[in-house]
Amino acid sequence: MFDFIKSIIIGIVEGLTEFLPVSSTGHIIIAESLMKIPGGAVWTKAFMNVFDYVIQLGAIMAVIQLYFHKLNPFSPKKNTLEKQQTWQLWFKVIVACLPAAVIGLLMNDFMDAHFMTPTVVASALIFYGILFILLEKYNERESVQPWLTDVNKMSYKLAFTIGLIQVLSIIPGTSRSGATILGAVFLGVSRVAAAEFSFFLSIPVMVGVSILKLGSFFHKGGTFTGMQGAVLAIGFIVSWVVAWYAIKFMMNYIKQNDFKAFGWYRIIIGIIVIILGVFGLLHM
Repeated sequence: MFDFIKSIIIGIVEGLTEFLPVSSTGHIIIAESLMKIPGGAVWTKAFMNVFDYVIQLGAIMAVIQLYFHKLNPFSPKKNTLEKQQTWQLWFKVIVACLPAAVIGLLMNDFMDAHFMTPTVVASALIFYGILFILLEKYNERESVQPWLTDVNKMSYKLAFTIGLIQVLSIIPGTSRSGATILGAVFLGVSRVAAAEFSFFLSIPVMVGVSILKLGSFFHKGGTFTGMQGAVLAIGFIVSWVVAWYAIKFMMNYIKQNDFKAFGWYRIIIGIIVIILGVFGLLHM
């Protein structure tokens, strides 16, 4: 029973933090460490390497569900022009994903092995938290207005540039959504459009990474016990449901507010990671 509770807790953490610019990695590290994961017959290290990516797929399902009409080029409710714009949006997403796909394939395992440390995670959390605060303060002081408010009107050049910025998220603790949203807002994209494009980028990136991790697991002869399969299913579903509400909250919030609160929150979580690391309470 406690294994199911652990799965629910991690699923909640993943769902809440995956699409907020606060680093789901940092939060999951804290949650898993406090619950002494990996450890025990179910939560083996090999299983955890798969579990963390499977629950990301649950979060992705929330994006697909919420934006299905906008992302569906075959919708009978769309006219010819709208279908064409949807295809173009997908092409821009693919273009933006190319840098992360190339760098991710080459560096993902290396970064996880050598940079998944409390110092790196905390530094990334705090550094990008400060950047969020500084950017929003600058925009407020200079009365900077976004020049792009519709994600469909984004150019391929801008999409690719945001994709290059997304590569920074390979550093643990950076936050994929944090890097892309921060970069897009800096380049003049509205908060809402920046968040939407970040959500859309997550679909091919995270699905691709999850498939690679699962493929590697099974290729090496990995299997799941019945309990592990149940734990995976619970984490997947919980992450999906919670992410749905988290996305709805974030989109409503940023229509009226800026990202400074998220910046301060990142700094606080970064400090917590440092404290837990100093006392040897983090399992990374």
